[in-house]
Amino acid sequence: MEFTIKSGNIAKQRSACIVVGVHELRHLSPAARQLDTLSRGYLTTVLKRNDFRGTAGQTLLLHQVPRTVSERILLVGCGREKDLNDTTYQKIIARIAIVLNEAGIKEAVSCLAELDVKGRNLHWKLRQSVEVIHDVLYRFNQLKSKKNDQPVVFNKLTHNVAGTKDAAIGKKAIAEGRAIAKGVELAKNLGNLPSNICTPSYLANEAKTLAKKYRSIKVQVLEEATMKKLKMGSLLSVARGSHELAKLIILHYQGGKKTDKPVALVGKGITFDTGGISIKPAQAMDEMKYDMCGAASVLGTLTTIASLRLPINVVGVIPSAENMPDGNASKPGDIVTSMSGQTIEILNTDAEGRLILCDALTYSERFKPDVVIDIATLTGACVIALGKHASGLLSNYDPLTQNLLEAGKQSCDRAWELPLWEDYQEQLKSNFADMANVGGREAGTITAACFLARFTRKFHWAHLDIAGTAWKTGHHKGATGRPVPLLTQYLINRSK
Repeated sequence: MEFTIKSGNIAKQRSACIVVGVHELRHLSPAARQLDTLSRGYLTTVLKRNDFRGTAGQTLLLHQVPRTVSERILLVGCGREKDLNDTTYQKIIARIAIVLNEAGIKEAVSCLAELDVKGRNLHWKLRQSVEVIHDVLYRFNQLKSKKNDQPVVFNKLTHNVAGTKDAAIGKKAIAEGRAIAKGVELAKNLGNLPSNICTPSYLANEAKTLAKKYRSIKVQVLEEATMKKLKMGSLLSVARGSHELAKLIILHYQGGKKTDKPVALVGKGITFDTGGISIKPAQAMDEMKYDMCGAASVLGTLTTIASLRLPINVVGVIPSAENMPDGNASKPGDIVTSMSGQTIEILNTDAEGRLILCDALTYSERFKPDVVIDIATLTGACVIALGKHASGLLSNYDPLTQNLLEAGKQSCDRAWELPLWEDYQEQLKSNFADMANVGGREAGTITAACFLARFTRKFHWAHLDIAGTAWKTGHHKGATGRPVPLLTQYLINRSK
């Protein structure tokens, strides 16, 4: 998909289609008024004859409008002017992409950047336009024998802006949007791959591919023998039941000075989660291929920041394994020793994500990070608490919390803070080890983070539980690529 910026008189724009907004009660946007004047009231006349009222997402495609040089004009409803917010704007952009593509229109000019969105500037509107359209037109058909069931025809959008100053802002916004969309697409593709293809070795090879593509990225992959020497007993315990060998993947992005402390991103990479001996129910178990979306988001984020060449240092740490039932698999009641030396009683083998993350978090200490953020599809409890709209956020450092929350608002990839109080640690007590790996039914998302907190006392740390946001279920099943936009926005803000 190609995006460009152009300033100038919309009446003189030649295009297959010009997209303009119409608010409720048929209030025309400035560009729509300009075209209405040019056509001597044609738009107004058509609106009076039809049921088009300007409700958000409603569309009307007009052909050969008198005295205009464009082949078509697409009117899109924008709702009430005073109520136009983030969500409505995204809905409008998504709708025009669908309509233009279904109509077989290859290129168009959009005037929607002129809309007044509450609390948002031109940069945000243009960047969101790029991200939303990429999301709407995304197809995962690599494994289909017929790849053109849902063809993408629409492939170019020009944003019309007021002048040269706005054009400069627009070019930067489009560059950011493209880079984020690229990272999101990688995260989606990895998430959507089946687990017989996307194994720990596959993720390791994907990381190596990034290193070949971007000179700013270096990759190291630790095998099980090395992890054993490092005494990563917790991580290795998860891989025991699988024929797929565990991998610890480390990516170094060097965009800042050598003396700058890095941000460490730690992504859970369980490429399939049966639950192990504590096996899951069969219903929707196929979706457990998405249990590596934390790892995918780290790879996607590194792709984005390398594309943008952000002046910042980032380390990605991805512990990856399969969680399978087998004669050699970990059993409930087993006790393992983590890299930190702390012992863990495994009461439930389906709480495996925290077992691989804790050793990866301990390992990340060696990079002397400024902050550490782990990303994981960790708990079903988070889905119950927050649904699909917000990722759960827990942290031991309030400035990091606030920065991530703000990045979520800016990027429309929101998170919501949950408490990490010492009171909840009581639930992790074990009679036989330093801690249990589960804390009972109550506050499952919080006790999972409390478990991880025992391995993060030496640095500033935040945990993002993306169990509800990493993929969609039902008819539109598929990976979302979240929280690549949130993480990228956080890193952009830091780099400034």
